[in-house]
Parts: sequence; structure tokens; C-alpha cells
Amino acid sequence: MRKLRFKKIDAFASQYSAGNPAAAVYLNSADDLSSAEMLQVAKELKGFVSEVGYVSPGTDTDYSLRFFSSEREVAFCGHATIAILNDIVANSAAMQDKAILSIATNSDRLVVENRYKSEKCVYISAPSARFSAKKIGVTDIVTALNCHANDIDQLQPIEIVNGGLETLVVPMAGLESILSVAPDLRTLNEFCIQIGVDIIILYSPESATQDSKYRTRVFAPTFGYLEDPATGSGNAAFGYYLLKHGKWDGEMMKVEQNSFRDLPNYVQLFSKGVDIGNCQVWFGGGAILKVDGEYLLR
Repeated sequence: MRKLRFKKIDAFASQYSAGNPAAAVYLNSADDLSSAEMLQVAKELKGFVSEVGYVSPGTDTDYSLRFFSSEREVAFCGHATIAILNDIVANSAAMQDKAILSIATNSDRLVVENRYKSEKCVYISAPSARFSAKKIGVTDIVTALNCHANDIDQLQPIEIVNGGLETLVVPMAGLESILSVAPDLRTLNEFCIQIGVDIIILYSPESATQDSKYRTRVFAPTFGYLEDPATGSGNAAFGYYLLKHGKWDGEMMKVEQNSFRDLPNYVQLFSKGVDIGNCQVWFGGGAILKVDGEYLLR
């Protein structure tokens, strides 16, 4: 039996919203656990957290991170990154004084802007955007989402964007339309696999709170669960989508997310640069520690 340093942290949580739960496992070295062991822990935690982030000292960065859902390794998990980095700076005087931190994932080197002392949050630079030319038909989307054709705003582009994960961006007709979507996990998973995406983000410019620019919902069936209540990578892809189509000036904006009309989670977005070929979307938020202890791996 092995003892692992373990925390459960709710990313993007506040006193009014539950956020998105992530597990953080702190390792002395990236080699402390095998990939199979990391997946085993994530499987055992299914239903308790969405993803598990494994943190170790970096070689050419401050920290190295890997992410696992109960189904597979995840290329990038924004909410787990937010949870972990908030926890790190909250508990390290040295890191609290660092304005910029660096992290490595399996595919990217990312920058963390530390605003913990002033705002009790951190901001993460999302991976650079990649846009797919693949066209997805509205009829197929309607079937997969179990919604009506008039729930989708067919005047706006439907597009696959990668801001860390392959993300299908779907414009919805309004707040009622986005809140009413209730897909079947298996059907949606098969659709995502068929078109080659990791997640689906729905959006509407009609929001429930005055200071939110958009309402979003994110579905992640390929990771073993239906809906993600607060998402870094999905909203980053959405930010790149807005920049490409001239719908955002890159200034700080608040996006509300989840299926609850009056109790949404909030994700902050801004962009450094607005030229889609030379810009970086950043996403940020706070986190609340819920469990602090050890995980016993047998």
C-alpha cells in the first residue's frame, strides 16, 4: 500500500456556486506513478471528481502536470490546472511572490499569471488555437443533443476549435434553449467519437446574470461523464472562436456556465492580442479546498 499526498479542490467555486471538483495528487517525481496507476486512481475516484491532476516538480518549468479521467489520459484539463495552481500559490509564500509561473503538460508549455494576492485567483494561458475545416451538419447535432432544430442559432458558425481539447462549438438560440438541452450519454459519446472531438460547448449571448457576456454548457462524454460544470479548455476554445469571428475584443469578460439558471459557475477570459494568428486566450478563476489528506493506493 502506498500513501499519496491528496487534495480535492473545487475549481471556479464561490460561496454561491459549487464549481468543478478536481483531485490533486502531489508527487516527488513524475516517475513516482506509472500511467496505469494514475488511471487506476482516476477510475476509483469516478463520481467524486471529474479529473485527477498529478503534480510533480518540472525540469525546465516550475511544475509538470498530467491529467486523467476515469476513462483515459486527458491532454489538457483547465479546471484541474486552475484548482492545482490556486492550491500551490495559496500554500507557498515563495510562489505567492512569483508573478509568473510556468507549467508543462504532455503537449505544451504554459504560463500562469498569479493574481492570488490581489484577486484570490490565477489565470492560465491556453494552448494556441487550431481550427478544423470539418463541417458538422445541424441535423446530426440536433440528434446527438436531443434538442430541436430551432434551439440552435443556425445564423452563427458551428466550428471545431482546439484550445487544449478538440471542441465542437455550437451556438444556441437563447438561454431557454441552452438550459433545456438534455442529451443521452451514450448517444453523445458515439457522436463525439464519430466526428473526432473531445468535448462540445454550447453557448448563448443571453445570460442569467447581468455581468456575464455568455452562458455556456460543456459536455464531455468521451471522458466518462456527461456534463462539465465549469471548464477552462472549453471556454478557451470558445474565446478563440469569438476572436476569429470578430465577436470579442479580447478584454476581460465573465462567462457563466452550467445547467442551473440562477446558480452558474463563472469563468473569466481575456486575450493577449486579437489577431487570431497571433493571440493567446487566458482563462482564470479561484478554487476552494474541500479535502486535504492522503490517498491509499493498493
